[in-house]
Amino acid sequence: MSSGFRVDPDTMLGTSDSESYNSELGTRNPELGTRNYTMANLRTLVRRRKAIRNIRKITKTMELIATSRFQRALKRAQEAEAYTRKIAELAAELSRNVSEVSHPLLAVRPNVKKSLVLVLTSNRGLCGGYNGGILREANGVLRKYHADGTAFDLEVSGKRGVAFFKFQRVPRTHEYVIFEDKPTFEQVEELATRYIDMYTRGEIDELIVVYQKFLNAARQTPIAETMLPLSPVSTGSTSAAAGPKVEYEFLPNATDILNELVPVAFKVRLFKCFLDAAVSEQIARRVAMKAATENAGDLIKSVTRLYNRTRQANITREISELIGGSEALN
Repeated sequence: MSSGFRVDPDTMLGTSDSESYNSELGTRNPELGTRNYTMANLRTLVRRRKAIRNIRKITKTMELIATSRFQRALKRAQEAEAYTRKIAELAAELSRNVSEVSHPLLAVRPNVKKSLVLVLTSNRGLCGGYNGGILREANGVLRKYHADGTAFDLEVSGKRGVAFFKFQRVPRTHEYVIFEDKPTFEQVEELATRYIDMYTRGEIDELIVVYQKFLNAARQTPIAETMLPLSPVSTGSTSAAAGPKVEYEFLPNATDILNELVPVAFKVRLFKCFLDAAVSEQIARRVAMKAATENAGDLIKSVTRLYNRTRQANITREISELIGGSEALN
């Protein structure tokens, strides 16, 4: 028998020095036999498969949570949609039929000297390209202002947006991290009231809101929408504009009614932006977690196939070693 071949008396397996490897370093080690190397390799695959299964459980749970939150957020957005559309149509109809009455929020300022940009992002990640699309849209708006030489103030909602603009060293006047998947009208109304005061005092000439607009369950798009001035065209009341003129009788008078109606129309529109952002975030997170769960399943299958091939190769090797050891003893 050659000096490089030896037989284990306990297992009766023949091994050679050239077939002994260190499973951790991937180098030759005469102190470790082939059996120890292959068993360590199998244990590594088992641990890897177990870790992937645990990750798949987490992503599946997050997918279910996002689905539940999406359904609740979608219900709130749909309920607010009808009210927002109706009050916008009413404001547009009154402003169209009463041309002699105007409101400061409806006044368009041709020379924009200062603008206010509000960016709506999420507080948490793991939602695919949701925040990336919004931040790219916001960067486009800011670059346009820089190119035109227009002064602007930046307000950011969401930890992801705050971290991004902090890294870009873009100054921010206000930061908000209180808006989650269920924004309340009271929270948004506080912002809307401050924006109305700033616009009527002439501190800003326009308000731009950058957010993910919810179109349907399969389509959402990042958009930079002009909220102030509150133009009747942006309310979507095309049918009212094309219809016949309706005569209204105002009690007590048209000015008081518009002074109450137009600010409410702006507040509900701003609230609708926050609701759309919440719905779109949950959709993006559900899609991302579903994809992660499916990828984890594919990876588990791949690791399992590798485990089975390695195990079969080990069995074949051990049979060969048994035969070689038996012939060596003879």
